[in-house]
Amino acid sequence: MPPAKLLNVQVPSPVAQTQTALSQAEAFVHSSKKLEDELASLGNSIQKHEDNIKQVKARVSSLDDQITDMQVTLGKTHSDTKDKDALSQQATCEHIIQHEKSAAASIVCKLKYNKTHDHPISSINDVLGVVATLGKVNDDNVNRILSEYLGLDTMLALVCMTYNGVEALETYDKEGFVSKSSGLHGLSASIGKPIDGRFNVICLENLRPYVGEFMPDDPQRRLALLKPNLPSGETPKGFVGFAVNMIHLDTAQLSSLTSDGHGLRETLFYNIFSKLQVYDTRAHMLQALPFLSHGAISLDGGLVRSNGVLVFGTGDEMKVRFVRKFSAPENLVDIEKQLKELKWTKETAVEEVHREEAMLTHVKYTFEVKKQEFVRFMTQTSPYVMQYPVQATPRR
Repeated sequence: MPPAKLLNVQVPSPVAQTQTALSQAEAFVHSSKKLEDELASLGNSIQKHEDNIKQVKARVSSLDDQITDMQVTLGKTHSDTKDKDALSQQATCEHIIQHEKSAAASIVCKLKYNKTHDHPISSINDVLGVVATLGKVNDDNVNRILSEYLGLDTMLALVCMTYNGVEALETYDKEGFVSKSSGLHGLSASIGKPIDGRFNVICLENLRPYVGEFMPDDPQRRLALLKPNLPSGETPKGFVGFAVNMIHLDTAQLSSLTSDGHGLRETLFYNIFSKLQVYDTRAHMLQALPFLSHGAISLDGGLVRSNGVLVFGTGDEMKVRFVRKFSAPENLVDIEKQLKELKWTKETAVEEVHREEAMLTHVKYTFEVKKQEFVRFMTQTSPYVMQYPVQATPRR
């Protein structure tokens, strides 16, 4: 029987075993240190996002306060301007009512503008108003000279949308005499001011409207009239603009359209002013005399009729004028611009909060994943950690 072969088994020396254990422990320590550093970094990132959110929210709150204050200021300014406009409208109506030759216009003012009366009577339902009350002018000099140019009869004229409305104002008996018991005459008793004389009525649908272009992007729909030109091609000195474009129309007036879609500016005011030019002074107006095909006025009181007649002397002080248009303070545009910028800044800040919150949610999720990974790692390697304790601990 052959002799048995001995197996050559090499047993690691104690030194080798110790070195292997040390290497493994060092690897575990290195890995745990890396995880710990990652957790610490994520914790710092969480703190940074939370601080950013707190700061941006504080900025949003401050912007909200500024926006609210500015809106209050603008609201008060608009309210004050609106109140002044209403008082001016009332003052114009009072001047009309008090005028001895304004019986027809007085009735319309009382029934359409006086809040103490009920809804307008059917006979004046189609009456838009009196010429003097249908437009506003924001300059007293322009208002005075425009009113004088038109004259009292035109300023007190009633304006109807349709001819049916015109017919409802006055009826006649079999002999052709005016019926005093119907139409506008029948209403005259309501103010104790009978209509004895004549009065003018303008029917919009019977007027030939302006058919040219309008100024682009202009909410007032001003007419794009060609400026007067000298032979040199230059505009005469002192030319301010056209009278028809100096009338301001309220929203209700802008929406008053004929069946053909024409508004007050291109019907009523274009017909009573046509292309009346406005100049700064009489001297400027007279220098441009050869180019005044439709007359002109100057802010210092000069007046040239459309037929070439120059008007001299001093005109009568007309109480019946257009409604005075009160403009908001000059800095109102700046305030509105600042408000718009503040709102844009707030929107940007709110978007920044949303971004920070989204990043915070992602970092917190990553932190929890890494934390669980760290806990599992420490549990699995606890024997080595006991021999080589890790000093750092994760945040959160």
